[in-house]
Amino acid sequence: MPKNKKLIITLFLIVQVLIIQVLKHFPQFVEKFYSNGLYVFISKLMHYAFGWIPFSIGDLFYTLASVYLIRWLILNRKRIIKDTFNWILDIGAVVSLAYFAFHMLWAYNYYRQPLSKSLNVEAEYTTEQLLDFTKRLIEKSNSIHDQIALNDSTKVDMPFTKSEVFDKIQNGYAKLSGKYPHLDYQPKSIKKSIYSTALTYMGFSGYLNPFTNEGQVNGLIPTYKFPTTACHEAAHQLGYAAENEANFIGSLAAINNDDIYFKYSGYTFALRYCLVEIYKRDAEAYPTILETVNKGILKNYQEVQSFWKSYETPIEPVFEKTFDNFLKANNQSAGMKSYSYVVALLVNYYGHKAL
Repeated sequence: MPKNKKLIITLFLIVQVLIIQVLKHFPQFVEKFYSNGLYVFISKLMHYAFGWIPFSIGDLFYTLASVYLIRWLILNRKRIIKDTFNWILDIGAVVSLAYFAFHMLWAYNYYRQPLSKSLNVEAEYTTEQLLDFTKRLIEKSNSIHDQIALNDSTKVDMPFTKSEVFDKIQNGYAKLSGKYPHLDYQPKSIKKSIYSTALTYMGFSGYLNPFTNEGQVNGLIPTYKFPTTACHEAAHQLGYAAENEANFIGSLAAINNDDIYFKYSGYTFALRYCLVEIYKRDAEAYPTILETVNKGILKNYQEVQSFWKSYETPIEPVFEKTFDNFLKANNQSAGMKSYSYVVALLVNYYGHKAL
């Protein structure tokens, strides 16, 4: 490619950054014309193109791109010194094109209208509201646990394979789409990641590949976590880029599923976040509240915690910090702490509704 073209493409990166700075101030525009407009077409196209393939095309793409990059660096190692400017233009052009594709194919969703406004619910809540909602959530979680576990002290084991979970996630979204048509999840494109081992050591349950719109789930995590993790990634595919919003929608999709094991995973997923928030807000009330939770539910929590502990490495905090900075760079000022904001959505969405 001629130098002048590479220079233009590289400089276009600056234009893209400026456009994003402007879009941050117009979330309703992004919501209407991108998230509920262009993106709907793009995501559907990606799902029809890649969803039916049994393995992850996105992971394969990353593999080939990494091999090509290493090969390119080796073949051009002398050129880096002899023609540094042209080498920088090569890198700049690639970064600019990747940045454009990343945002055009998915990431402009980071700048859409907050979900709390779309649902017309408050983004704040009192400790009293939290305690009341958590008690109701415990009652519901215990009730479902009693139906599927041998006794209140036995953890729940999912009766289906991880692949079967993927076939079930559309049911919950179909139920939600009756009230919220934009949550209709068709066709599905959820797969186990080729890099599940690497994801585990990095501390991630899954991710969305923005270039193929495939939902990638860590195939090593306990099956108990699969329903909510898969539903979470599906929420990302539907255009909800913010982690707290994807957690909220993912939990709703699991809760609304006809399968009782999905409901159990969804309710206890929500409960865990509420318990953590109670511990932060009212440490004295926390032990009393925790005693009312079935021991079997706590064992499921422990199962997940033990799994992650068994894969802990000294470099995991590095990946967590990197992801935290990534979130902050993409319009989530609280970074990984934004995960806890799902509680505000849950508390205010349900209010006094029956669980």
